[in-house]
Amino acid sequence: MGLFSFIKEAGEKLFGTGEAAAASAPDANAKAGAAIKAYIETLKLPVENLTVSFDGASSVVTVGGTTPDQATREKVLLAAGNVAGVGEVHDSIVVTNPEPEAQFHTVVRGDTLSAIAKKCYGNANKYMVIFEANKPMLSDPDKIYPGQVLRIPPAA
Repeated sequence: MGLFSFIKEAGEKLFGTGEAAAASAPDANAKAGAAIKAYIETLKLPVENLTVSFDGASSVVTVGGTTPDQATREKVLLAAGNVAGVGEVHDSIVVTNPEPEAQFHTVVRGDTLSAIAKKCYGNANKYMVIFEANKPMLSDPDKIYPGQVLRIPPAA
């Protein structure tokens, strides 16, 4: 549990940038929170009692619920944080079977999954470990973008 930072200008465009910036009104915050929750639900991650709220004034998303494992928790945090207009995610998710946490990597211009795998694991061929750890948010190992935050699971 804690607060995770993201690049506010990068990510899925679930609502207009003006809408996110001006989302200080309760109705706009509720719409943005509902859009982020709907996006997370499309990923079909096993989360019970998922709650999502958004505060446009601070660009903070708060997510809650219960999930069976650390990987799912991290995927929910990344799905919420990799949305344009979101600067931070406050984590209130309970994990029923705690495991070691993954590290997070913010993609920079020129990054590839192979280069990230080489840096994190010492072996570029382990890029599929990173790809698999970020499914269903990633659909293709060649489609990452600067500002995107990825899960890097502990080396096996």
